[in-house]
Amino acid sequence: MSTSDPVINLQTLIRCPSVTPAEGGALSALEAMLLPLGFKVERMVATEPGMPDIENLYARLGNKGPHLMFAGHTDVVPPGDEASWSHPPFAAMIAGGELFGRGAVDMKGGIACFVAAVARHIEKHGMPKGSISFLITGDEEGPAVNGTEKLLKWAAERGERWDACLVGEPTNPDALGDMIKIGRRGSVSGKVSVLGVQGHAAYPHLADNPLRGLLPLASALMDPPFDTGTDNFPPSNLEVTSVDVGNPATNVIPARASFAFNIRFNDTWTADTVKAEILRRLDAAAAGSPLRPGRDPVRYEITWAERPSHVFLTRNNALIASLSEAVETVTGRTPQLSTTGGTSDARFIKDYCPVVEFGLVGQTMHMVDERVALADLEILTQIYGTFISRWFDNALLP
Repeated sequence: MSTSDPVINLQTLIRCPSVTPAEGGALSALEAMLLPLGFKVERMVATEPGMPDIENLYARLGNKGPHLMFAGHTDVVPPGDEASWSHPPFAAMIAGGELFGRGAVDMKGGIACFVAAVARHIEKHGMPKGSISFLITGDEEGPAVNGTEKLLKWAAERGERWDACLVGEPTNPDALGDMIKIGRRGSVSGKVSVLGVQGHAAYPHLADNPLRGLLPLASALMDPPFDTGTDNFPPSNLEVTSVDVGNPATNVIPARASFAFNIRFNDTWTADTVKAEILRRLDAAAAGSPLRPGRDPVRYEITWAERPSHVFLTRNNALIASLSEAVETVTGRTPQLSTTGGTSDARFIKDYCPVVEFGLVGQTMHMVDERVALADLEILTQIYGTFISRWFDNALLP
């Protein structure tokens, strides 16, 4: 099969219904693309008690440095109501110059383009001046426990070392060339439970309404702002994401109320220091709530979510310049270097090598009728191809 056409590559991948945690044939399809190009392909199954087993793929072309990794995922989110789609979500149909299907943008499209770019590079220049590897997981859209983190460790234990990584997540807001991600904010989530005393709403002095304690505690986490941002990051932002009382009766003061929150924090903080600041704010708000005059301090408990994501910033000038120059050469646009958005598997990769992210326009990811313009697939393939050549040239400079 020809692998130099990103449209054909993407149609093949989309037709594999690889909804997390199912492999769905997507890794087998990718393996079939890479083997004829000379890659050595290995499949690794990661396990964890209480979690579904996840199949992952690692492939390498070449056996010397410098070593460039391309990372991504073939798993996709569920399609939702398939009847709402203009075209079946796993049919990979083309209409109006666009290719429709779940994963077209996030992120089978990026994988399809990088495969095509490597194939074209080999056709035009021969084998790369070092090594190229694909590190592809099936657990990015799920809990991310049996995916990239374990695959990286598995590969590193087998002696793999990388000099740089490009993650093919959709990074562009409006048009190809808009944005390269050079870092990510950290993320910490938690749940605060406020303890009260149940009672009749008509006799509040005999009860202790936990909502009178919850409101000032939640408010204290959202205001004042945690910071004003840094040179490379926007201000940290905490959002209360749910409030739960579990009380169906309107005349009963509940015994307990809780709220969940998530903070995306910049490099002013670490996961530990932002947790300490959250606790400081909660303690201060609990000590003197205007909604509970004459009462003892609010009693609360906090539970932290496991596995916080840590903030990071890539400072590898050769990697960033190679990608920026490739984008500008192909599109004529100067990409913004950004750290906005949510988390990605780059948060694991940054512990092994410098990492940046660049992929398709993300406007339809996770939506009904997820789709990508055929022209964008060709442009992204050209960007990736130019990047491959420039990165190896830069990496080999004395």
